[in-house]
Amino acid sequence: MAHTPLTQQIAANWRETIREDLRALSDRDLRRRLRTLSGAQGPVMRFEGREVIHLAGNNYLGLADHPLLAAAAAEAAQRWGASAAASPLISGHMEPHETLSRNIARLKDKESALLFGSGFLANAGLIPALAGEGDAVFSDRLNHASIAAGCRLSRAQVQIFAHNDMNDLEDLLKKASGARRRLIAVDSVFSMDGDLAPLGDLADLAERYDAILLVDEAHATGVLGPRGSGAAARLGVQERVGVSMGTLGKALASYGAFACSNGEVIDYLVNLARTFIYSTALPPAALAAAGAALDLAAGEEGDRRRERLAVLCRRFRAGLERIGFGPPPVVDSADVPIFPIIVGGVAEALRLADHMLAAGVFLLAIRPPTVPEGTSRLRATLMATHTDAQIDAALDAIESGARKLGLGAR
Repeated sequence: MAHTPLTQQIAANWRETIREDLRALSDRDLRRRLRTLSGAQGPVMRFEGREVIHLAGNNYLGLADHPLLAAAAAEAAQRWGASAAASPLISGHMEPHETLSRNIARLKDKESALLFGSGFLANAGLIPALAGEGDAVFSDRLNHASIAAGCRLSRAQVQIFAHNDMNDLEDLLKKASGARRRLIAVDSVFSMDGDLAPLGDLADLAERYDAILLVDEAHATGVLGPRGSGAAARLGVQERVGVSMGTLGKALASYGAFACSNGEVIDYLVNLARTFIYSTALPPAALAAAGAALDLAAGEEGDRRRERLAVLCRRFRAGLERIGFGPPPVVDSADVPIFPIIVGGVAEALRLADHMLAAGVFLLAIRPPTVPEGTSRLRATLMATHTDAQIDAALDAIESGARKLGLGAR
């Protein structure tokens, strides 16, 4: 088809709008770019030809480079092939999907589990399935972007409550008494701040106002609770959580996500969660790696790694407090391996990240819209396989960078 001058002008116009938007992001220091690292995910990786201490991932138990996971993935690919090649309700639900689902449900003390392609897909499918027109959803202001996306897709009345503010949440619940169904959605561990949701109080409100409590345990599964079963189990409220969601791609060092609940709810989600119904099922290799990680995390090896991770968290926390960057308070003695180093401005966060990289520490700046304006930060995450020396080197670099750049600790 021939391109007329008008169609050429339209094409030029839309391309120019993209260039304008990119320039605007650059002008505000908000333009992001991909960085390519070499080697398996671990405490040390290679970036631009040199070794760096890796403090920017979510490999909390340090299992991503574990040989048992790699062997399990390779064996599964040989046995079941490289792909499920279909959505779960067609022919994609294979034997390894069923096995992993049962094992995850057992870890979470729920009747059944459902697998999703990613944590984002899970929340984007769960929330619209559980709440729709005529319903009400209540979401913490600092919830993950995937929960926010699920809320927007739901067509329900969405109410945002102040972070961890149960009085605000209760006021909103009272005003939504006419809703057909009420859903409270929260992270158990907030990914950018490392603090915990008050799950006991949330469960109380859910029961008082006949609401479903959906808890995203992405950053708690494998790390907190007995056998790494999560924050809800650690806080003694697992049985009061209506739907427990989590990922396979963080402490469990594979890829994908899950939702656990009673059998009736999972049956409901099988029929209504569109991101489950219309997505190709997870490949067997990813399932096998996650299964191997689950076995390790729920056993003695997992206990040993969680104990080591807790020691490192306390060491890093003490160092940040000494420097003047106060980490979030500890809740129920839970050592969460997420530490926000808040410097405020975007430019300041970028300068500190550049200093860290020059010092051999891969620790990136987190900027709006991921975090609220005025709270740009470096987000440090620890893994059980870091050494004391690596933690100390990172702390030294943070301290020297803050001093060199004149950054006030917050």
